[in-house]
Amino acid sequence: MKTKKYIKKPVVIEAYQTDKEVIIHTLEGDMKADVGDYIITGVRGEQYPCKPDIFKETYTEVKMTRKGKEHEKH
Repeated sequence: MKTKKYIKKPVVIEAYQTDKEVIIHTLEGDMKADVGDYIITGVRGEQYPCKPDIFKETYTEVKMTRKGKEHEKH
């Protein structure tokens, strides 16, 4: 079987950085989010925690323009 390479589709998610330790009910079961972790809400409303270093490597903040269109913050 030959291995192929794939790239993630650009999908806009919502997230916030938590200021307290919380338990997140994910599709895979309950997961603990530590202070500073990001809580991500996926495209189907599912939530999951993400460590800050992984979040910053994976995601770029999106800002809305005056016309209501999204663009990446550089």
